[in-house]
Amino acid sequence: MSTARAPKHKLILAVNAGSSSLKISLFKRDGASPESPHDIVDLLLSSTITNISQPPAYFSFTLASHGAGREARKEPVQSIKDHASAFQHFLEYLKREASIDHSEIVHICHRVVHGGDYFEPVIITDESYHYIERLSDLAPLHNGGALSVIKACIDALPDANSIAYFDTSFHRTMPEHISMYPIRQDVAKKRGLKKYGFHGLSYAFILRAVSSYLQKDPSQVNLIVMHLGSGASMCVIQRGKSLDTTMGLTPVSGLPGATRSGAIDPSLIFHYTNRAGRITHDRSAAVDVHVTQAEEILNKRSGWAALTGTTDFGKIVAEMKAVEGRRARGEEVKEEEEGKWKLAFDLFLDRIVGYLGSYYVKLGGQVDALVFAGGIGEKSAELREAVVEKAKCLGFALDPQANGEVDAKEGAVVEVGKERDGPKRVLVCRTDEQLEMAKECAMNPKFWEE
Repeated sequence: MSTARAPKHKLILAVNAGSSSLKISLFKRDGASPESPHDIVDLLLSSTITNISQPPAYFSFTLASHGAGREARKEPVQSIKDHASAFQHFLEYLKREASIDHSEIVHICHRVVHGGDYFEPVIITDESYHYIERLSDLAPLHNGGALSVIKACIDALPDANSIAYFDTSFHRTMPEHISMYPIRQDVAKKRGLKKYGFHGLSYAFILRAVSSYLQKDPSQVNLIVMHLGSGASMCVIQRGKSLDTTMGLTPVSGLPGATRSGAIDPSLIFHYTNRAGRITHDRSAAVDVHVTQAEEILNKRSGWAALTGTTDFGKIVAEMKAVEGRRARGEEVKEEEEGKWKLAFDLFLDRIVGYLGSYYVKLGGQVDALVFAGGIGEKSAELREAVVEKAKCLGFALDPQANGEVDAKEGAVVEVGKERDGPKRVLVCRTDEQLEMAKECAMNPKFWEE
């Protein structure tokens, strides 16, 4: 692997490994000045591979400013069995169908969920690789996939720099009294037990995009941001810096997700797994709960999937509305069976507005915008409506027409509401973690020749 600075006209590959997906974007650095960061890279093409853990995987390939090549739309690929084979398939397709020589790629940016004490991007070496590997237990749904792709990149593109960008880096500005847990600090510091926070690349992109939209310097912006997807979190940004966020030592804390529990009473896991089948402190009923078992239950067997049987929040909303429609028509509704859809929706809503209120107070009411992002935040008009309705008492307002037309609007930021006699706005931001990594890479002088 090369660690030399690269010629400015070469290509940047940005790779984002999810628990069962892989998003890849290829950019060209266009030489714009760091004073114009939004113009410093051009997207050439992008690719998405889904269902990696449940074959067949589906491969998509979309051209942007790179005009030559064949696009693909959710083509099933039997040879993709894991993240490494998914990346290899992309490289083969890139050369065969888009005629891009692999040697043109000089930097590969990898989203790594947990960076521990790494606060800046690092070029992958044996030392940094093994450090990230040791952190996999703290982000089991993501770090493992990222590491397998990093290894595949080093094997396939040995002359390119593989650079790790960490979701935890954005939150390094949290004050100590917020990131600290009230436990013995000699143990906490030795073992790295503190709130790290996640979705940092997304929040960095959102801060940059929303500041531009508001025509304000990021250092003057206060935001309450909701990154709502299968993995969901919130962040309060004060004067352009992370003040607090919902995820903690690991991504399982905070808001519930598709399969994550979110914040729970820490003792619940022991009562959930004991032999008594009820809450008890009888030691004879206790079961040794290993951390891997607890992670399995709270990371993969909880969330709204445990309540409804589906990880698809869009289906939850659709089923909830269908039940409400039948009830309005006077048709019979089996509450015990069909009430689960609204219960899951209301639970998610409750947790969101709980943090929203707390963050509003932390900002002393000085909030420029409430921002929805992530797959659910961008697509669920119903959830946006419900959240803003709850936040009306804080001065936020929604434009119903604008809220229903987000998909038809272009641009990274779409306004869906504004305070009648004040500055508070409600925005939707189409976050792009790959673009954020590419921009950060392009603007970092240590990666490029003078």
